[in-house]
Amino acid sequence: MGKTIRLTMAQALLKFLDNQYVETDGEEIKFVTGVFGIFGHGVVVGLGEALAAGDHGLTFYQAKNEQGAGHAAMGYAKQNNRLRMMAVCSSIGPGALNMVPAAATATVNRIPVLFLPGDAFACRQPDPVLQQVELPHDYTNTASDAFRAVSRYWDRVNRPEQLMTAMINAFRVLTDPAETGAVTVSLPQDVQGEAWDYPEEFLAKRVHYIERRIPTPAQIGRAAAMLKAAKKPLVICGGGVRFSGAGKALEDFCKTYHIPFGETQAGKGTILWDNPYNLSGIGNTGSLAANKIAKEADLIIAAGTRLGDFTTCSKWLFQNPAARIMGINIAPFDAYKMNGEPVIADAKLTLESLAGALSGYRSEWGDRIQEVRDEWKAEVDRLYSENAPAGPDGPLLSQARVLGELNDRLLPPETIVVSGSGSIPSDMQRVWRPRVRDTYHMEYGFSCMGYEIAAALGTKIARPDTEVAAIVGDGAYTMLHTELLTAVQEGKKIIVMVLDNAGFHCIDNLQHSQGIVHFGNEWKTRDAGGRLEGTPVSVDYAKNGESWGALGLRARTPEELAAAVKAALASKKSVVIDVKVSPKTMTGGYENWWRVGTAQVSGNPDVAEAARAMAVEAAKARQF
Repeated sequence: MGKTIRLTMAQALLKFLDNQYVETDGEEIKFVTGVFGIFGHGVVVGLGEALAAGDHGLTFYQAKNEQGAGHAAMGYAKQNNRLRMMAVCSSIGPGALNMVPAAATATVNRIPVLFLPGDAFACRQPDPVLQQVELPHDYTNTASDAFRAVSRYWDRVNRPEQLMTAMINAFRVLTDPAETGAVTVSLPQDVQGEAWDYPEEFLAKRVHYIERRIPTPAQIGRAAAMLKAAKKPLVICGGGVRFSGAGKALEDFCKTYHIPFGETQAGKGTILWDNPYNLSGIGNTGSLAANKIAKEADLIIAAGTRLGDFTTCSKWLFQNPAARIMGINIAPFDAYKMNGEPVIADAKLTLESLAGALSGYRSEWGDRIQEVRDEWKAEVDRLYSENAPAGPDGPLLSQARVLGELNDRLLPPETIVVSGSGSIPSDMQRVWRPRVRDTYHMEYGFSCMGYEIAAALGTKIARPDTEVAAIVGDGAYTMLHTELLTAVQEGKKIIVMVLDNAGFHCIDNLQHSQGIVHFGNEWKTRDAGGRLEGTPVSVDYAKNGESWGALGLRARTPEELAAAVKAALASKKSVVIDVKVSPKTMTGGYENWWRVGTAQVSGNPDVAEAARAMAVEAAKARQF
């Protein structure tokens, strides 16, 4: 038997985390670099003691909200293209449950985050302890079990020696590009402090090899045959293209064979906006160019995308009756979607191999690609110069104009822009023009409001020498902005652009588009009739930022916006810019459709008509 070292479970956990590395394409990288968390009674004397001892190389970041901690860790891992990650810890009960939305966000987006929620006593002797959830029908079920539904791997360490198999399985998933996401290992608070003689072998440096899955000759043969039979193919550039480093391979592939591509939120920014084959975003929040081409295409090459309903317009977008789907993905679950021909392999290697198997092929798109690109460029230029009507309190900016000013003139091209919910991601997928690779950081797999500011902090930790700007609506800002204080505390400067249109106007648009009266989505007081239709509620977000220790700035005109951004870039500390934008000045839809559950019975004739129209369009969508 080899040598052992006596440690508490928590101490052994930290030593294990500190010694995890990944190797990809010959480069070795330290995988776990830190821990985000908030210390409560269920973690502070166990894992907290081990963190406080300091005999490790992990940085502890004191979060202000457990969900924010999870989003910050996700932002960090995403910006590092999943090659570096952090753990997140909490107490039991409310602290643990606060992390569940962040875990779901990481899982949906396939981003590695290790969640370490505290738990009730494994020995059960002091039960029920503070914050313990007791369920009379199942005493083994605690708050931490809520993570089961949102984790790619879930475990509970009820004895200190169980840590070993738990961690090996946890990192099996965290380092697997096809399986990664949230991994939850629940830590009963008594077991965190219990000692065991851990083998030194378990605690030694461990390298996880992230190896590219090579496409087989048969896969390439089938894919090449599909392409050669297609006249008008289209590529969807998903997040898997970015994470596999396949941007250059996709550029070369599209140029060689005259094939256009549209971008998902996760794939956008992998290739720059001015590439002659880039049609910008695709789908429900896509561009006119991408959606027009998608309707005509007879082959859809879904590269590294999970084919969510926003990408496919609820399976309605691909209108050509002859259209077939080819799924290039390392995850079989995604490669088979929409009855696709699966190519279960690395995107980079697949595109390179496929490029060598199509000698003499060229699509029949001809000048159509440039035609739709020119049409879309003119439309974006128009949106970028759009003026908005003044409000009762003074001038207001158009939301699309704000994005244009930031993108075209005010922010340095290398600025990393972060967002994640509401109408802003819709606008940005359509009109944002990335000029530097990997500077577009969007969470839209789960569309989790509150991701933006916390993820901007994680992104800044990942890229400390680069400006990071969170572009967030007032609705998302009010949901979760507390990690702004962590950014101030850590001296990690982020710029927070609050585009304030006084409400949840993205959802208000959806509500009204289905014939429903405007109800419950605008910042208004109650009127004499008791409805939320009274006077508008005004908020000074700059002053709120100042209360956290940030620099607060305001803008209502293009000139004020330019001055505020200039001051923000010169600032050494975090900044909140309160930008007052006019409601309904976001971009509209372009050749798109989205299936929603419109009421089939209503006394409102507009709702009834919306339901009828929904049924008509649903009949045009693919069934699987």
